[in-house]
Formats: sequence, structure tokens, C-alpha cells
Amino acid sequence: MKVEKGRGATVLAVIVLLAAAVAAMWGISSRARAMTEVTRETHELAVLTVAVIQPAPGAAGEDVTLPGNVQAFTDAAIFARTSGYLKRRLADIGSHVKAGQVLAEIDTPEIDQQLLQARADLATAQANERLAKTTADRYEDLIKSDSVSRQDYDNAVGTYEARRAAVQSSEANVKRLEELQRFKTIYAPFDGVITARNTDIGALIASGDTAKELFHIASMDKVRIYVSVPQMYSRAAQPGLPADIQIRELPGRHFDGRIARTAQTIDPNSRTLLVEIDMNNPTGELMPGSYAEVHLKLPTVATALRLPVNALIFRSEGLRVAVVKDDRVHLQPVTMGRDFGTSVEVLAGITANDRVVVSPPDSLEEGQRVQIVTPGAKASDDEGAPQ
Repeated sequence: MKVEKGRGATVLAVIVLLAAAVAAMWGISSRARAMTEVTRETHELAVLTVAVIQPAPGAAGEDVTLPGNVQAFTDAAIFARTSGYLKRRLADIGSHVKAGQVLAEIDTPEIDQQLLQARADLATAQANERLAKTTADRYEDLIKSDSVSRQDYDNAVGTYEARRAAVQSSEANVKRLEELQRFKTIYAPFDGVITARNTDIGALIASGDTAKELFHIASMDKVRIYVSVPQMYSRAAQPGLPADIQIRELPGRHFDGRIARTAQTIDPNSRTLLVEIDMNNPTGELMPGSYAEVHLKLPTVATALRLPVNALIFRSEGLRVAVVKDDRVHLQPVTMGRDFGTSVEVLAGITANDRVVVSPPDSLEEGQRVQIVTPGAKASDDEGAPQ
């Protein structure tokens, strides 16, 4: 009986030890699994989660509305080249005139008298020249027979040459006064409209530094429209680009024009490029000096893409965007084009297939591992478009 009781106690002890060992092993295994789970969760929490988008393609063209100033294609101020009093006025404000048409006539009594005097002086000089020539010819015959001295002969020839020069001077003076006399009649230099008249019959007309503008004439058949294009659009505003012009006092009307030329330089004060648009104006509807709204369809760079502004990273080394490749971040330098407010145009540095991080944290580093929480989606083409 004692032996059986001893064996029973031994078996019980073994069972207790086995149970204790199983319990210990189970506890250790549970703690190991818990530690593994905590470690996994810690690593997962350490990976930054980000949202990404793909760049949107830029618009094929952009319609820009700019203020324009309408000017006559040819514009000239008419001044007098001679002095006197206005005798006749044959044109007034609004008169349509042709090239060569008489606008006014000036009475120039002083010029007339000076011309008469100059012609009389010319006649005197010509008479003196004839006498000097006769004397020189006579001395030339006498010198052959040594009847006169060489000095007398040289004096006669010199006198003749001086008289001939005096004739030429008098002729030039007569021609000058005749040209001034022709300026008594004022002609229109080209076809156009008289836009200003600053004189009337009997008014004193001056010339030179004290001259005052008599008429102003403008050609209306063709007009120039000057537009100041901002620097950001200056590369796209090239000659030949079509333009749509609207005038407020002509609602619903559209006028077609094209960029004819540009100043080829940026104004440092306004940072704009001066652009000239030429337009035919056969009916004269577009009046010089009026305000116009010019619509330019500016082409964009074929490789340009758009990103929201919250995708940009401003670092000391320059502008960057965070591109995710193989679950790691690459800080890509980009070249920015136009700024549309909520979105920007990117000219270089990324492709349409890149996944760009939206609202990246300031602590984001090159090569950092990230986790994308949402699949990449195309940015809307209309996002951030100017209104």
C-alpha cells in the first residue's frame, strides 16, 4: 500500500511539473507574440502616411483679356514753315481730306518783298558777272602779246570768279525764298481726318521755334491697338497671333486683328511687353484714343503640367516637389511657370505619371519611406484655373 501511495505521489508531481512547464511556455509564447505585434505596430506607425496625386496636363491655350489703346495708323501734326497771316482756311475738325488737298493759305507780304529784293540782287550779280567775264576775256587776249602785266590779268580773272560765286549765292537765296513762298499753301500729307484745328483766318502764323500746330490729321482706314502684355505672357505673345477686340460702346461686336509687332523688350517700370495689333477700319468705327478689350488666345508649353500650390516644397536649395517611387520619397527640383492662384504651371522636373505628395510635412526627407493612404488620382484640369 505504501508503494502504491508513493507511486501516486510521484505521478502527481510529474503531472504538476508538466502543467507548470506548459503554463510557462504558454506565457512566454504569449509575451513573444505580444512583443512581435507591438514591434510591428511600432514600425507601421513610424512610416509616414501621405496622399498623392498625379499632375494634370496644362490647358491647350489660355484666353487672356487685356486693356488696349486704339491709335490711328498714321498721325501727324501740321505746322507752318513760313510766317504771315492766315488768309484762307479750307478744312475744319472732322473734315475728310485727300493727300495733296489744300488745307489753308498764308499771306506772307514780308517773304514776297524779300523774294523781289533777292531777284533784284540776282540781276545785279549777273550783270557784274557779265562785265567781269568780258574784262577777263579781254585781258586774256592782251596777255598773249604782253600788253598787260600778269598781275592785272590775275586780278581780272579773280574778279570774274568772285562775281560768278556771287551769282550762285544770289540764285540760292532766290530759291530759298521761293520755297518759303510755296509754303504759303498748306497741303494734306496723306488721306485722313482733321482731328484738331488750332488757327483761324487772320491769325498770326509763326515758324521755327515759336511755331504752333495748325492742324492735326489722322489716317482712319487702319488703326493700331497698343497692348501691354505682362511679362509672364510675353513669350507667347508673338507676331501673327490672332486677337479678338471688343469695344464697350459697341456691345456684341467683335473685331478680328493680329499681333503685327512687339517692342522686343520688357518695360522695367511696368514689367510688360508693348504689343501692337494692326486692324483694318474702313468704316471708321474704331476711333483713335478709345479704350478696347483685347482677348489673346495664348498657347501654352506642350510639356507644361499643373499642380496645386499645396504640393510645392520651398527649401533653401530651391523649389521642390515630393515624388513617391517604390514607397520612398524623392525631392524633385521643378521649374515653375505661371501662377494661377490655387495651382501653378510646372514646366520641367516631373512627368504626368509621377505621384506627387499633397501637403507634404516640413520634416520630409530624401529617401524617407512613406505609405500611400489613397490611390493616386488625376488632378482636375479645371483646378485652380483663372476665372
